[in-house]
Amino acid sequence: MKVSATCFSRHNYVPSSRSLSSLPWISPLKLKKAAEPKPDPPPEAPIETWKKRNFLSHETAINLIKREKDPQHALKIFNMVSEQKGFNHNNATYATILEKLAQSKKFQAVDRVLHQMTYEACKFHEGIFVNLMKHFSKSSMYEKVLQTFFSIKPIVREKPSPKAISTCLNLLVDSNQVDLVRQLLLHAKRSLTHKPNVCVFNILVKYHCKNGDLDSAFEVVEEMRNSKFSYPNLITYSTLMDGLCQNGRLKEAFEIFEEMVSKDRIVPDPMTYNVLINGFCCGGKPDRARNVIEFMKNNGCRPNVINYSALVNGLCKVGKLQDAKEVFAEMRSSGLKPDTVCYTSLINYVCRNGKIDEAIELLKEMKENECQPDTVTFNVILGGLCREGRFEEALDMVENLPHEGVYLNKGSYRIVLNSLTQNCDLNKAKKLLGLMLGRGFLPHYATSNELLVSLCKAGMADDAAMALFGLVEMGFQPGPDSWELLIELICRERKLLYVFELLDELVITNS
Repeated sequence: MKVSATCFSRHNYVPSSRSLSSLPWISPLKLKKAAEPKPDPPPEAPIETWKKRNFLSHETAINLIKREKDPQHALKIFNMVSEQKGFNHNNATYATILEKLAQSKKFQAVDRVLHQMTYEACKFHEGIFVNLMKHFSKSSMYEKVLQTFFSIKPIVREKPSPKAISTCLNLLVDSNQVDLVRQLLLHAKRSLTHKPNVCVFNILVKYHCKNGDLDSAFEVVEEMRNSKFSYPNLITYSTLMDGLCQNGRLKEAFEIFEEMVSKDRIVPDPMTYNVLINGFCCGGKPDRARNVIEFMKNNGCRPNVINYSALVNGLCKVGKLQDAKEVFAEMRSSGLKPDTVCYTSLINYVCRNGKIDEAIELLKEMKENECQPDTVTFNVILGGLCREGRFEEALDMVENLPHEGVYLNKGSYRIVLNSLTQNCDLNKAKKLLGLMLGRGFLPHYATSNELLVSLCKAGMADDAAMALFGLVEMGFQPGPDSWELLIELICRERKLLYVFELLDELVITNS
């Protein structure tokens, strides 16, 4: 293996064992294999020969494109079949290649294919564009969502249907793209002849509620009432109630609920009831939320797990643990299985109140009832253990849980490392840092600097240097205080080789 001499031009010393050990070992067999010339690939059959041998139908072309994993090869198949005499692409083949390219996020290729469609004589359907809008939205390309909607008329040669309008509008509203929503509404008002259906009206109600403009939301609902074809439905009322609850207008939300039931004879479902339950719980009135549960049962609507979980969470937030446990027991006695959210709410409350052993028992109960704890659940437990100073148990969890198939995120490790650093338990913090870096997780910037400073002040020069090397390799840029303290400590201990290596790392970091 040839290595340029300039690689070592900055160093006037022999590389340390640490530097040498970091170089990968390459088998001589691999080197020998790499040196052997590769045989030339067999020549590809010319397209003319391929076309004479087989004529591919639209159905066969679609199947080939769908099966092809490489989007570039799929596009090659798409172009190749079009060169067959008598073959013209249709809506189905275009839809297939666009779906393949969009799934692979090859959006420049998507644009080229859409441009090519403007020259085709075949009949296209707007479903292609509705599907593309969803792909663009998933990739946060919201302007492309609107552009795709505007492409429907020139390519399909028909005005977009209410379904296309509602899809585009809903995607933009959910992503809070206010300016793009306005552009779409202005365009629809000027250019489209379709009357807005219930779906479009409901999206407008949601749009105004999300923006806190409840007066406009009520105006839309009033317009729906005056329409012959778009009368308010359950979704309309649920959206409006949720908007009122989010703005603390609980009394009005309940009045709307009563109006929906008594005046419009609309039967609420558990999700509609949950709007009220959540509203009262967020407003610090879980007792009223509990009354909603009783109202549900008395009116033939069986509460579900989501309803009970919302109530348990609301009771825990105001410190009514005993009431929360009673609701929890009621849920189980009614034949419902508590979900992860419900268990986590209870675990969080008992942890916050210094009852970590009770929280661990609830965690065991979850597993016994085949309710899978998630990352949030474990992070709550880790926080509880650290607040009680039970660091060995917390370290044991972060070390062993991944081996049991449990996913921990960077927050899991940071919770424990922050606590260890703040409590100056530097040996355990150093051990956890090594585990974090080995698993690809970087500590918080402030915690990293705090840990380095603490190691320096404790006279742990070797540990501080090794921690710094590991952090820098992960992209960390230490603060000036950390550099100054570490180099001062190393110089004081006459470990000059470390100084040279650290200065070299500093140059690389800031270059």
